[in-house]
Amino acid sequence: MKKNMGGADRTIRIILALGVGALYYFNVVTGTLAYILLALAAIFVLTSFVGFCPLYTLLGINTCKVKD
Repeated sequence: MKKNMGGADRTIRIILALGVGALYYFNVVTGTLAYILLALAAIFVLTSFVGFCPLYTLLGINTCKVKD
């Protein structure tokens, strides 16, 4: 797997995942929507730590800086 996510993408995904976690913790979102958002947040965290997003590959997006 070649990294295709830059630092800004990774940071934004972590912040969004923390926001979804906070919404769930404070019972702002509940039920099925909460579980869907938590699954999405888990995917965001996983892809942020790995630095690779399969969807970016399908769409041809690469935000990782090219090393010279």
